[in-house]
Amino acid sequence: MHFLDQAKIYLKSGAGGPGAVSFRREAYVEYGGPDGGNGGRGGDIMFEAVPGLNTLIDFRYSQHFKAARGGHGMGRNRTGASAKPLVIKVPVGTQILSEDKEEVLADFTEIGQRLTLLEGGMGGRGNASYKTATNRAPRQHQPGIPGEEMWVWLRLKLLADVGLVGLPNAGKSTFINAVSNARAKVGDYAFTTLVPKLGVVRHKGREFVLADIPGLIEGAADGAGIGDRFLGHIERCRVLIHLIDISGTGEQDPASAMRVVEEELEAYGAKEHAGLADKPRLVALNKLDLADEELVAGFTDELLEAGAEKVFAVSGATGEGIGKLLDAVLSYLPTRTSTETKAAEVDDGDGEEPDEWSPI
Repeated sequence: MHFLDQAKIYLKSGAGGPGAVSFRREAYVEYGGPDGGNGGRGGDIMFEAVPGLNTLIDFRYSQHFKAARGGHGMGRNRTGASAKPLVIKVPVGTQILSEDKEEVLADFTEIGQRLTLLEGGMGGRGNASYKTATNRAPRQHQPGIPGEEMWVWLRLKLLADVGLVGLPNAGKSTFINAVSNARAKVGDYAFTTLVPKLGVVRHKGREFVLADIPGLIEGAADGAGIGDRFLGHIERCRVLIHLIDISGTGEQDPASAMRVVEEELEAYGAKEHAGLADKPRLVALNKLDLADEELVAGFTDELLEAGAEKVFAVSGATGEGIGKLLDAVLSYLPTRTSTETKAAEVDDGDGEEPDEWSPI
């Protein structure tokens, strides 16, 4: 499945049906009078957050959504049928933005959340509703009220408890594969990860969702590399894990690598008001299997002097030190994460063991 986290779509609610002009005509009934019914209401445009989706790829091929119009009124005082609402299903974490992307119109953070974005037009009045004591045979009627229309942007921000950041080739893909059920691509070259990946981590009886995003390089806030467009997927995380290659990335030592990523997070936060720079971060020196104890101790001291609160030495390839890092992650999570709540609800519902759940 291809990943798409932004899409522009056109929406139009249904117009109301026109009212009818009709007069009662039956044998042996004199003075029949007007009996034109009112038109039906047009269909609404609704959005619903549903489980099982983690991409907006469907909106690449379907970009225009128009609700049905209401039925027209008919004789014998029959009102036209109201059109059914058009329900557009989106992944949890989707935001609806105005066409200029300046205003957030809706934010779907829970499964089953619904919102009526555009209301259908009211049906027009039939001539029966115009009848008065002085106007016994009205012939006027109302056309249906037109529906509303607008262009909107859909932007997906994946819901995860923990985010994984770092420079390219820091070992993020290997790490998420080691601790979760994800199957991210691993390669000995920069930008192996091109789109965000999600994985469910199970540690000491707890479960949480870990998100891995493409690596950041210096100038990402200005569009360098893949840029910072995927940073929105970790805005909702409670804690970030900053992986740093202990063997050095290019000519950068670990302290410089940490500084580059920190500056890009601050630049993105200033631009998007995301507050990423204020999120708690756990700094981890990765690829421990490629370094000796003396080198680890030296780089740890440098990172602490550069501003890191605590440094963990881990190896995504061998699993060394990962347990302590995950222990620290659990201290930042609530008593029960959304993943655990979902599993508990399934278990309480039928008394059977819940199936393993994964957002990917």
